[in-house]
Amino acid sequence: MKWLYSEVKKMDLLAENNVCGQALLRLVARGNSIIAELMRLADYVPQVFRLETKAEQQKYGDIVLDFAYFKAADGFNKKIENSSVLMDIDDEIRESHRSILGRIYSAFESIHRYVSDLNGFLQDLNEGIFIQRTLENMFLIEDGKQLMCEALYLYGVMLLVVDYLFPGLVRERIIVAHHRYAGQKASSDTNIDDVCKLLRSTGYSSLPGTKRPLNYPEDYFRRVELPGNYISHVLGYLRSDDIYHQVQAYPSPEHRSAALANQAAMLFVCLYFSPNILISQTAKMREIVDKFFPDNWVLSYYMGLTVNLIEAWEPYKAAKQALNNTLEVTNIRDQATRISAKITNLLKQTEQLRADGALSEGRVLDHSNKILNLLRECNVALRWVMLHAASLSRGGAESNRRCKVVRDQVVADLQYNPMTVFQLLLNTASLEHDLTQIYKRLVSEKEENWKKYCMEANQQALELSEVFSGNRPLARVEKNDRLNKWFRDIGEEILSLSLEEPGPSGRKIIQLIQAMKDVKEYHSLESSAGVVQAINEVVAALQSLVRVAGVTEDELVTLSLISDLSYAWVLVDDYTPIMQAAVKKDPSHVARLRAVFLKLSSGLDLPLLRINQARSPDLISVSAYYSGELVSYVRKVLQIIPETMFGLLAKIIKLQTEKIKEVPTRLDKDKMRDFAQLPERYQMAELSHRVAVLAEGVAMMETTLVGVIQVDPRRLLEDGVRRELVQLVAKILHEGLTFSTKVKGSELYRRLSMVGQQMNGFRTSFEYIQDYISMYGLKIWQEEMSRIINYNVEQECNQLVKKKISDHESIYQSVAIPIPKFSPADPQSVNFIGRLVREILRITDPKCTVYVAQLRTWYDSKSHTEVLSSSVMGTVESSISTAGLTGVDKLLAFLIVTELQALVREVERAWKKDATLKEALKMMMPQLGQNSPIVAQPVRQYTGWVQRTNKLCTLITDHIMKVGQMQILRLHAASRLNSSCKFDAKYLAAALSTMNEYVW
Repeated sequence: MKWLYSEVKKMDLLAENNVCGQALLRLVARGNSIIAELMRLADYVPQVFRLETKAEQQKYGDIVLDFAYFKAADGFNKKIENSSVLMDIDDEIRESHRSILGRIYSAFESIHRYVSDLNGFLQDLNEGIFIQRTLENMFLIEDGKQLMCEALYLYGVMLLVVDYLFPGLVRERIIVAHHRYAGQKASSDTNIDDVCKLLRSTGYSSLPGTKRPLNYPEDYFRRVELPGNYISHVLGYLRSDDIYHQVQAYPSPEHRSAALANQAAMLFVCLYFSPNILISQTAKMREIVDKFFPDNWVLSYYMGLTVNLIEAWEPYKAAKQALNNTLEVTNIRDQATRISAKITNLLKQTEQLRADGALSEGRVLDHSNKILNLLRECNVALRWVMLHAASLSRGGAESNRRCKVVRDQVVADLQYNPMTVFQLLLNTASLEHDLTQIYKRLVSEKEENWKKYCMEANQQALELSEVFSGNRPLARVEKNDRLNKWFRDIGEEILSLSLEEPGPSGRKIIQLIQAMKDVKEYHSLESSAGVVQAINEVVAALQSLVRVAGVTEDELVTLSLISDLSYAWVLVDDYTPIMQAAVKKDPSHVARLRAVFLKLSSGLDLPLLRINQARSPDLISVSAYYSGELVSYVRKVLQIIPETMFGLLAKIIKLQTEKIKEVPTRLDKDKMRDFAQLPERYQMAELSHRVAVLAEGVAMMETTLVGVIQVDPRRLLEDGVRRELVQLVAKILHEGLTFSTKVKGSELYRRLSMVGQQMNGFRTSFEYIQDYISMYGLKIWQEEMSRIINYNVEQECNQLVKKKISDHESIYQSVAIPIPKFSPADPQSVNFIGRLVREILRITDPKCTVYVAQLRTWYDSKSHTEVLSSSVMGTVESSISTAGLTGVDKLLAFLIVTELQALVREVERAWKKDATLKEALKMMMPQLGQNSPIVAQPVRQYTGWVQRTNKLCTLITDHIMKVGQMQILRLHAASRLNSSCKFDAKYLAAALSTMNEYVW
């Protein structure tokens, strides 16, 4: 029986043929995938489900409902059905958001399915479904113990994350909306009652100043019951064991809390499943605090989500009492003072080690342990400072007075300087990156170096043998057959050394080294400098063999463990302004920042480990999400370079448009000095040089693999330039194309001219600097201009259609190069394109103006003065490009459709209400059909029809006039677009003809 039990323990739980292990591994992998999906979807919650403004509440309050809907579903549905306005809004929400609501609900449902599958797995264990596996012996296997603890921990994290990212009422509204819109199409295995029970609002809010609900989150964690003995086992092993053997990577007792930080986070979450420990079991809580939190009280529980134990454990008597020892003023002061002194010392040591050539392969081989200890100290100090000196808003404890007092004391005693912390982070990341590259090189070249040093040692030994054989005479060395044979035997022994047997070979090398040292003393060879030098060279080669044999991948594993920065996944954003200031001051800092970004990417290992082990298809999407988040942060940091570039570009624009004169084709000699403008041109050259230096700084960052995304620095710079260009152009269009109705007449021409002037100056200067930043300036300008126009037209047209196109669905919007959205400047229009079109429509209102087709001009119907001519479309094109003119045409088309729909509704309404009108229309329809004959007496016939449909004509006249007005404007736009195309074709043909002549 003992033999059988030991065999059960030895079986590989993660083997592919192990049903029990694979089931648990897939469950844990799914848990990590669910959390990533929740984090991803949090950015896509439709704004209407938040109901943050009064306008949203008034418009959508009767449609977007919480769980109160289920108490009186028929009443709510009837209210919506009885109102055409509510029906239209309901259809709008359904068409626009049904797909994203379904995806969010699937994520919510997957949480309940996860805990149901976890309960099912535990029940199968209890019933003996998995042969030789029980709950108890699962915790006796290393992988089993880790996975069993992770399964409970991840469920707790899911609950905390979903409550943090999706406020309770928002969750309820999404679930209700999905239930109403999905209907019978919903999956048959969906149990919405269970999902509602698990995810109903807890009353918790992450907004500052809100009070924590009573018995939160323990009541929330109890909504789905889990076996008590399973929770006890998890808490027991988390409390007592080092389940991940992290202490091996942190051998120093002072680093114990840092070594167990990830396990402490798991324990923190899992304790909510057994709140009686937090409330009344003082001894256990004292044990937990003494082991995990003797010198820290802020922790990261998953991918940078932090919590302050002062606030989190305040409602629990035993936990609060146990933590008081850690929070004593003297303890905090001692800890902060010690860390402060350590940071100063570590900064000097890392600077010294980073000096040119200091971190060589030889030094790494000789002092590997010292360097690793230094990096341990750096990472422990960084973890403590970054967590405990962080803003309280990061941990959601800003409203807790004691948290504020403790944090203020830490900052004061620590003499906290973010710049110093960032410098240490930069040095540490650089050292870790360099050391990793050296270790990888040493491991890959291990066999080659072994052969090289073996041959060197053997060669030196054979040369010594020849010296004592008398064949190679050396001053003051006599022939000695015994030493000749001894050195030859030593050479053979060296060649017999094998890298495949490091233990025996290592012992033999030590013996050979000692023998080489002894032979100098016993045979009085010190008198011959040549022999001593040769022996020393043999010893040096043998010592190199010892160092090469000692190189293993264990150092790389240790380095990856101690360099973990996942706790700062969110906190690192506090240091973004410092990074940007450093880059702005010296663009070459970008190369060093690369090491920090790579250090941050090590945090991806935490959520991806189990997904990778389970070979889950979610690996690609989860790794792409976290990698995308990190790349977005890299873009955010390096955006300071394009920002600075465009600041310099603004000065160049001012010089080009206001000061520097355009040199004519023919210039008189006496006027040359006037056009030289040497000071201005020198200033322009200086600004251009500074732009080029900034571009060169980004190029210094090599192509880097961030997670699964390859980051090319040139593409990164181009995206940054595009982003800044989009921001500035969008701002010009937003501010320039805002019209005031209070001004007499119209500002249209003045505003368009002003915007056109700004855009031309911008484009000219952008083309000027393109060579300095190695980019196609005109291509970028045209692509981004077109994208800005099309996106704004799309958003303006959203008002006119039921199915809205959200930003994440738009082909024009981009995460890397977002187009900004501004607050509407008037109630009718969303953005500048809507304001422009409506201003043109206002000026050419058919009630106030008359259009003269022969002159292609609008005149005021009273004063007969010209209001608008056909040249307006040319002005629009020169101001906001051909793409802008196309956008105007597209929006006019949408407005025409809207007017026609309104006209049809008027006719339908009149048709239903007026029986006489209905009969008249029925009589008219056959005679006005497409294939009907010509009316015999048109004047008499049409006069009669007009009299009988007089009310309807009055109703639809406005709509028909507006349609005609907009169609005329579209004809002008189309005419201008056609002439532009002909001009472009003619210009292209001429250019090609000239080029052909030149070639010939």
